[in-house]
Amino acid sequence: MQTNKIPANVLQKAQEWINGNYDAATKAEVKRLFDKEDPSDLIDAFYRDLEFGTGGLRGIMGVGSNRMNIYTVGAATQGLSNYLKQVFSHLPEIKVAIGHDCRNNSRLFSETAAAIFSANGIKVYLFDSLRPTPELSFAIRELGLQSGIILTASHNPKEYNGYKAYWDDGSQIVEPHDENIIEEVGRIKVDDIRFTGKPELILPLGADMDERYLKKVVSVSLSPEAIKRQHDLKIVYTPIHGTGVKLVPMALAKMGFTNVIHIPEQDVVSGEFPTVISPNPEEPAALALALKKAVEVDADLVMATDPDADRLGIAVKNDKGEFILVNGNQTVLIFLYYIITKRKELGLLTGKEYVVKTIVTSELVADIATKNNVEYYDCYTGFKYIAEVIRDNEGKKTYIGGGEESFGFLPADFVRDKDAVTSCALMAEIAAWAKDNKLTLFELLQNIYLTYGYSREKMKYIVRKGKTGAEEIEQLMVKFRNNPPQMLAGSKLEWVKDYDTLIEKNVLTGEQKPINQKTTANVLQFFTVDGTKVSVRPSGTEPKIKFYIEVKAPLASREDFDAVELSTLHKVEEVMNDLAI
Repeated sequence: MQTNKIPANVLQKAQEWINGNYDAATKAEVKRLFDKEDPSDLIDAFYRDLEFGTGGLRGIMGVGSNRMNIYTVGAATQGLSNYLKQVFSHLPEIKVAIGHDCRNNSRLFSETAAAIFSANGIKVYLFDSLRPTPELSFAIRELGLQSGIILTASHNPKEYNGYKAYWDDGSQIVEPHDENIIEEVGRIKVDDIRFTGKPELILPLGADMDERYLKKVVSVSLSPEAIKRQHDLKIVYTPIHGTGVKLVPMALAKMGFTNVIHIPEQDVVSGEFPTVISPNPEEPAALALALKKAVEVDADLVMATDPDADRLGIAVKNDKGEFILVNGNQTVLIFLYYIITKRKELGLLTGKEYVVKTIVTSELVADIATKNNVEYYDCYTGFKYIAEVIRDNEGKKTYIGGGEESFGFLPADFVRDKDAVTSCALMAEIAAWAKDNKLTLFELLQNIYLTYGYSREKMKYIVRKGKTGAEEIEQLMVKFRNNPPQMLAGSKLEWVKDYDTLIEKNVLTGEQKPINQKTTANVLQFFTVDGTKVSVRPSGTEPKIKFYIEVKAPLASREDFDAVELSTLHKVEEVMNDLAI
């Protein structure tokens, strides 16, 4: 290899890994990359450090400072250990939990982290095998721990792995702890990492924690009598090779469902995800086998969870007998409509209940809550912000549900992250309740639209890679901030919300109001007179700028559904044209 083609910082870091305190196999692999004619793999592995961001680590697995490996996991764990010992120095013992998903190396990374925590004198509760992310969150709260981590890259492709860190309330870490931990991790060198663990400080978590968690899952039930009558509802479920494989069927059985139909080839736990290109329930291809099975058995409901079982995708049969995928916004609407309707029916609305949505999620959530005298909160994208709202209201108000458009929902606050296990159990109950009322889930969704109006949502993103791409994305934000569109699909712009200044302004009257958020964010929102909403934000993890579009229309009857759906689709296209995206 001609080293003059390699940036100086890459050469320096790669040499440090060859000469430093790294294992022989790692050094051999770095040397192999060095010897390749094409330097691109070496450059990509070392051109930067894999950042411990506000959500933890996520990256491609392999050797190098820009890869997921025992050393990047080790640095993250050592930095987190150092910070925990600072913040909780007053406690006689600091305790954490560790979970992992089905991905290649997830068990290795979790055991590596357990050794490092224990070497730092921290007691570790290590799950004995793969578990859903929400159970990790639950275990932190249930055992009164100070922190926890889970090794998962969620729904990313098989090459990836990740490391998510949680605080003592069971939520992902937020300010000020996130920035403080990032600083600690940034200071760690390989010689600082204490890899030699103390086995006596590492305790297993297993079936007992599963039972405790599942007991809470079943407690969300609002229609047990409907389940008894509809217990043989045909439910097709797939974990897409991931952690839902055990607990979701167990949860459904404990709720009372007796006819859960599996996809045997997708019950195989595998980090290779052999039956899908991407294990993401947001993508239709990931549900292809489940939909095929649903047609064969004439199912009532199809459900799929992602590899760490925090996201839920569903499919239902429409009025033409075809199975259609329900998008993330619609899933949130179904959950919250049902929860509010049933709680009202059961006399469980006392005036202290509230729901939460992210700012890019459908405004119909706000309409449903407001018209039923239930308080609602808007928060930034990411479930840690929903958890923050719950924490702020602890002991004062009652959380009854919250979600986001990206297929995440949390039905109850015994978990503080999106929870597809509990969501699967509750969605199955909703299907049973609907059937008990002579409705399909599709007709239930139509009923929501008939009552509150129809909305169609679309997310469009533009990819701009590299330094110039980042500059281009920033220029787009400047452009929209300084020159917002005056018309969208023929409707005048009325309100502009700028989360960078935390001010919303009525461009027709000049009225200004503060936005109720704790921190600023590089997000813009445009609202027109007819209720069209556009949210614009750069992605925090990818070289993308994202546009979330929502348009509304009245729906007078079921017979009008197809026509309204088509007209709003055209309106979304008009909005995209007006935005030039």
